[in-house]
Amino acid sequence: MMVIENEFEFGQTVYLKTDAEQLPRLVIAIEVTYGNVLIYRLQNCQTNSPHYDFEISAEKVLQLA
Repeated sequence: MMVIENEFEFGQTVYLKTDAEQLPRLVIAIEVTYGNVLIYRLQNCQTNSPHYDFEISAEKVLQLA
């Protein structure tokens, strides 16, 4: 039996740490790859993209100019 310890939940609103606009995204899928690496598929309007957990924050990230 495989136990997955995900940091983010389906439907959770998250933000990309590198996004200067800090647009909200929804977690729509969690993919498990070889070696049990988790990839979160995030949706923003018409765009969805895969990201590792270290790229994502549950809260907006302050961008220093």
